[in-house]
Amino acid sequence: MKYDAVIGMEVHVELSTRSKMFCGCRVDFGGEPNTRCCPVCTGMPGSLPSVNRRAVEFMLKAALALNCKINYENYFHRKNYYYPDLPKNFQTSQYDSPIGYNGYLEINSGGKTKKIAILRVHMEEDTGKLLHVEGGKSLVDYNRSGTPLMEIVTRVPAPEGYDIIENAEEAREYVQRLRQLLVYLKISDCRMEEGSMRCEPNISVRPAGSDRLGTKTELKNLNSFRVVHLATDYEIKRQIACLEEGEKIVQETRRWDDARDETTIMRTKESAQEYRYFPEPDLVPIRLSEEYVEEVRSQIPELPIPKRDRFVKDYSLPLTDAEVLVDDPSLADFFDRTAAMVKNPKAAANWIMTELLKLVNESGRPLAECGIKPEDVKAVLELMDSGKINRNAAKQVFAEMFATGKAAEAIVKEKGLEQVSDTSSIEECVDRILAANPKEVQRFRDGEAKLMGFFTGQVMREMKGKANPAVVGKILKEKLG
Repeated sequence: MKYDAVIGMEVHVELSTRSKMFCGCRVDFGGEPNTRCCPVCTGMPGSLPSVNRRAVEFMLKAALALNCKINYENYFHRKNYYYPDLPKNFQTSQYDSPIGYNGYLEINSGGKTKKIAILRVHMEEDTGKLLHVEGGKSLVDYNRSGTPLMEIVTRVPAPEGYDIIENAEEAREYVQRLRQLLVYLKISDCRMEEGSMRCEPNISVRPAGSDRLGTKTELKNLNSFRVVHLATDYEIKRQIACLEEGEKIVQETRRWDDARDETTIMRTKESAQEYRYFPEPDLVPIRLSEEYVEEVRSQIPELPIPKRDRFVKDYSLPLTDAEVLVDDPSLADFFDRTAAMVKNPKAAANWIMTELLKLVNESGRPLAECGIKPEDVKAVLELMDSGKINRNAAKQVFAEMFATGKAAEAIVKEKGLEQVSDTSSIEECVDRILAANPKEVQRFRDGEAKLMGFFTGQVMREMKGKANPAVVGKILKEKLG
């Protein structure tokens, strides 16, 4: 029997606010345990919460960017459950009045665009963190407790005109697109390795063509694109194998075991009713005016997909190049500014994607901290276009600019990298090379065309890389017939 997978996705994102969701404690990663908490975020009796305005703004911005409808009046609820990292024994969250609902996110699947339906975008607070130590003991760090947390939930089944995630590739693509969008909005750093973005796929399978949903399992706290793909793919195959062997799928929460490359059970899954939701009595409703919503909407920058499409249209870039350039907002901005000042945006794109990204990755620093500017790329490209330096010399010049901040012209003069285009000196060198390699000359004339690269390399080596490759090639062709 053939089966179809149905995947719902819950993604939790910590917001980049300075303070927590309901108190003034500082939000930061790491640090000495239990040094950034207070009576509010540790649930002390008598403490009263107060809503973080910036967190509401960030969540509204995300909801708008995800094409959601907006609840102009929304409430907080208490989600009741006991766990050591939840000191209040309830999580302050939203239940039936999320800030955003009925949206979508576009992804690419097999060369086609799918609109993945978004059920809700809601506000809540993060829990503390359990630290498991030797001797079977567990310690609790409450520094993270109360951090503003946004949950984005896809809609299954999707309404007409919208889509669901159906395989592991699409699950990974969805998370990548979502992270990209949130980074563009500057509302979260989305560092999955630090836990500021955590993914929880809900997976079920059903006979192909059936519209009845199967029993789902939830994969908890996946923290990389790779793990999202591996864990989702494994769980789909595990469920299919269970059904084919006549076993029953149990609704449960599972984790990914990276050492064994498999999912393992954590606990049976609670239902919404078991959380005993009720309105939070210590917080008043949040009422959003139309003017405020439109003000936040006006702050949304050009997002990745419209930017990608503009790069393709305005700069005649291949779609694959545009995808690479818009992956990071700082890289996209760097290219955009460079393309506006050069004659050939495609050449600028190639240089940025190869030479610039190579140096940035080797440095281990973000592009914004590297000191290189669009004007530097323009200067190197102009030196190559004018014939003053060849590509190999340009790479040396650019690397020196990256490391020292010196101007391109100054480096060319300092290192003597000006390209030799004088035909007489190149012709003399070519004659020497051909005379020193008579066997290779004969082999070339007998049909071994690949030896042209050998001769070119010999000439460039003797002239210390300064010869104009175009002139070298022209003279070699003339001499070799």
